[in-house]
Amino acid sequence: MPKIGLISLGCAKNLVDSEHMLALLRAAGWEVAEDMAEVDVGVVNTCGFIEAAKTEAIETILETAQYKQSGKMKGLVVTGCLVQRYAEEMRAELPEIDAICGTGSYESIVDAANAALGGHKAAYLADMASAALEGGRDRLTPPYTAYFKIAEGCSNRCGYCIIPKLRGPYRSRGMDALLAEAQALADAGVKELIVIAQDITKYGMDLPGHQRLLPELLRRLCEMDFHWVRLHYLYPDQITDELVEVIASEPKIVKYLDIPLQHVSKRILRAMHRPGDGEEFAALLQSLRDRIPGLVLRTSLIVGLPGETEDEFAALCAFLQDVQIERVGVFEFSPEEGTEAAELPDQIDAAVKANRRLIVEELQSGVLDDYNTSRHGEVMEVLCEGFDEEQQLWYGRTYADSVEVDGHVYFEAEDAPVAGGFVPVRITDSLGPDLLGVRQKGE
Repeated sequence: MPKIGLISLGCAKNLVDSEHMLALLRAAGWEVAEDMAEVDVGVVNTCGFIEAAKTEAIETILETAQYKQSGKMKGLVVTGCLVQRYAEEMRAELPEIDAICGTGSYESIVDAANAALGGHKAAYLADMASAALEGGRDRLTPPYTAYFKIAEGCSNRCGYCIIPKLRGPYRSRGMDALLAEAQALADAGVKELIVIAQDITKYGMDLPGHQRLLPELLRRLCEMDFHWVRLHYLYPDQITDELVEVIASEPKIVKYLDIPLQHVSKRILRAMHRPGDGEEFAALLQSLRDRIPGLVLRTSLIVGLPGETEDEFAALCAFLQDVQIERVGVFEFSPEEGTEAAELPDQIDAAVKANRRLIVEELQSGVLDDYNTSRHGEVMEVLCEGFDEEQQLWYGRTYADSVEVDGHVYFEAEDAPVAGGFVPVRITDSLGPDLLGVRQKGE
């Protein structure tokens, strides 16, 4: 039985694709191994979203290719967004690669692996819109947490974003298939279901009837044996009263919403081809907080879009100070080839962009400190994820902490909790993004 190893880069949506590929490979008789030195074929599933992701992907490909000399690896397969974007360039400039699969060709992974094993060069580059939306998964997450991709692609056409050219147009999965997959995950013991897509609020709008089906889907998911249902991402102009009512009324839906705003200047947002402005966003977030008690918010922002003035950047900082969003990810504008924003005049110097990012991060660290301090003395439900040998403390996440992007709770416990179990922890202190606490006795 040949052995195969896979490295998954980029976002959670890419991770789900990796899980699908592993399931296909295992069904075809491949043994999945973690140590690249021991595999016959290696797979790198790449991200190609921004320059930093492209650099990471190329470095990972070259590092993995070295196992052809130092290990038993006979072939290297590269898949994913970077392949979709630069297939011809990669075939010409990276001879280390034996086979490639674009984002429309994950179903060809077995053929690609077989070709690489046999020493053949191969390319699978089907239409992105033809990519299979269904299939089995060999999950790479802990047994208690699973990503749940409800749609593929994006049709928003933001001026700075390359995703439509990497993933194709927005395609919702069918409701019946989603419910069957969700039930299988619940039956397998998943307790935290993370609903993902490039824009989950548009789920169903491209299906027959053109209806917003996310509220109905969430109600059905909450009937299953999940403890937490977490939502990523909700676009600000697509949040309806019905959706807010479902989020507020369903106890299993964690009161944590990731709403990418990107900026608050109307001029900058229109240059991005995005709606809204700071005043509208402030009103939306206040309404959500009024209707959803205990709500914690996350957003993403871009600084340094071409032409962003000092006044527009100052307005963004003032907005963050006023609105106090608990979680913020801030990114420097990356002029991606093939996007409209990359061709805009008045590109901003890299040092200026970096400085603006650092200013927002420093401002936001104070907001996060205030939020964490507000939790001191509170008993919070924590999903235990394991024991940290270095800290000699157990650790986990509250509803306000999503996987990989937020902090943890580190806590003492007289009796060892079970990884994947939920325990009450009294918060006693905080350190940077993390909370410290003690498991409550007798609970």
